Amino acid sequence: MKPLMLQGHQRAITQIKYNREGDLLFSSAKDSKPSVWYSLNGERLGTFNGHIGAVWCVDVDWTSTRLITGAGDMNTFLWDVETGTALGKIPCNSSVRTCNFSFSGNQAFYSTDRAMNHPCELFVIDVRNIDASISSADPVLKLTMNEQQSKITSMLWGALDETVITGHENGSLRIWDLRAVKELNSVNDHTASITDMQMSSDGTMFVSSSKDCSAKLFDSDSLMCLKTFKTERPVNSACISPLYEHVALGGGQDAMEVTTTSTQAGKFDSRFFHLVYEEEFARVKGHFGPINSMAFHPDGRSFATGGEDGFVRVQVFDSSYYEHTFE
Repeated sequence: MKPLMLQGHQRAITQIKYNREGDLLFSSAKDSKPSVWYSLNGERLGTFNGHIGAVWCVDVDWTSTRLITGAGDMNTFLWDVETGTALGKIPCNSSVRTCNFSFSGNQAFYSTDRAMNHPCELFVIDVRNIDASISSADPVLKLTMNEQQSKITSMLWGALDETVITGHENGSLRIWDLRAVKELNSVNDHTASITDMQMSSDGTMFVSSSKDCSAKLFDSDSLMCLKTFKTERPVNSACISPLYEHVALGGGQDAMEVTTTSTQAGKFDSRFFHLVYEEEFARVKGHFGPINSMAFHPDGRSFATGGEDGFVRVQVFDSSYYEHTFE
């Protein structure tokens, strides 16, 4: 399986996302230019220009018409996917760490960091008709995190767009009711910062990755921890295959702790675990630095990884992957 190397970012990749059909791959990096690529041949369609800081998060709605990005320049941008023009820009008080469209595509949320005497806040906005006035419009909902709740590091929409699941810097996971504007439940299964959370294709479970060297599978309704996938080094991203009962993990050491290592050292592999048996069954080499973000293609026949080395790699599975069975 020869990978496609998507080269275009000057700095480390922060997040990658497929659209619903899987023909487009969106990437954000620390070089302030989110990009969109054809996932089939790795050709770059274009960039979304407007940010002036590291872009931390990117998401596309299910019709592939709108894109939302949040960055360290304290702005959230909404873009037209087709033309690359900025539809709206929302100024924030601190850098924007996470952003996501709801499943319906009518709402989006983003969260800001705790910095410069501003608390960590979560905003829900209406994105049905976006124009320049969105920069001054009030959010539909605003939740402020207190000291115990710590900074939000990743977020997901829950079922029916009625709840939001947040992962925090102290390792806790919380589920919020958006109608009643209150916290429904919180769990502390992870012991270090949550780095990424991704839903399964049917939305009943999600996998969370953490700096405590593990990824865990949770029920998205009750936040019950179902499975744990352990590794020796921090996990930066994890995703669930839409095709098989497989979980892929990516990580490596922190960017600050990386010394000159060869790619053969096996530190920066993508690792595949069986969802039910929690056993590792495959590794894929490739990146020359930690993997920061991973995503399965919606058809489950390929996956993409974005690394600290600034490359996005798209790997298509060989036929042996489909024949592999657990004894």
